[in-house]
Amino acid sequence: MAEVKVLIEGYTSADVKDNSGEEKTCSTISLVKSGNIIMVVDPGVLESQELLKNALTKEGIGINDVNYVFVTHSHADHYRNVGMFPKAKLLEYFALWNGNVAQEWKEQFAEDIKIIKTPGHSHTGLTLLADTKEGVVAICGDIFWKENSPDFDPYADDMELLKQNREMILKIADYIVPGHAGMYKTKK
Repeated sequence: MAEVKVLIEGYTSADVKDNSGEEKTCSTISLVKSGNIIMVVDPGVLESQELLKNALTKEGIGINDVNYVFVTHSHADHYRNVGMFPKAKLLEYFALWNGNVAQEWKEQFAEDIKIIKTPGHSHTGLTLLADTKEGVVAICGDIFWKENSPDFDPYADDMELLKQNREMILKIADYIVPGHAGMYKTKK
């Protein structure tokens, strides 16, 4: 069974009205382990990369131990730090990158990890589904920003498609790791 852990809980002020006009955001950064797979999901933007290095160190993992980086969609707040992992393959919407070689990725990525296309927030949206001891965990980027996400997403490419994919994820997942908050249990 796969293991999923939130390394750094994300946040965003994009859904909060304030007078500063400044948006602050950080994606939720997760760790997925399965067999020989050590994967960081959405290494995003951080005030310091040391935060992520320290979170991995607490798990007994070094930067060079990470062999996959998965990006839920191609918005910079989710992918900016992919270069922190020079030995890792990068799995994103268009390909599985091994250095400068692009390969096709398979939906059934591992025995207990499935990757599905979930456009709506972004046309490059992907969700990682991990079978864990606790149930199915969906790491879905900005399909949901947080638990009780606003119905309207001002950055969505296609609101109708986003709604359809939200409904699908809620049917599949026991837990959701949203794009900008901690993991939560679904209400089935």
